[in-house]
Amino acid sequence: MYLDIRQKGFTLIELMIVVVIIGVIAAFAYPSYVEYGERTRRSDAQGALLEFAAAMERHYATANSYEGAATGGGDTGSPGIFPDEAPLEGNNKFYDLTITAASGTGYTLRATPKGVQAGNGILELDSTGARRWDEDNSGGFGTGENDWQ
Repeated sequence: MYLDIRQKGFTLIELMIVVVIIGVIAAFAYPSYVEYGERTRRSDAQGALLEFAAAMERHYATANSYEGAATGGGDTGSPGIFPDEAPLEGNNKFYDLTITAASGTGYTLRATPKGVQAGNGILELDSTGARRWDEDNSGGFGTGENDWQ
């Protein structure tokens, strides 16, 4: 009678090869995943700014001025006519929404990143429809930062 004593299973070398392959895949996938999350949160803030602009237009329709839309009837600061954080739904907020300027004929709205989104650059929208994104996070808007792309 013949007894088969061959062992079945994986060798340590085979397992190490699998670990290396998974590591290489993760090294490429993780940065893409992080960037996707940042883009998604930034898109939420852009949508919130557009809705905020619509609220400013409704305020103008009733007051015949953009002034007084901030908390307490002020012209700058936290909005009194719209939520002050984005995204509008959910518990995790990644942007603070503020009115940076308001006059009888115009306004400028800002979304300032915070939390995990901090360092991603501020977003602005004004009453003329001009969109700005401080892409390099320098604290101001330079050449080529006059859109949300």
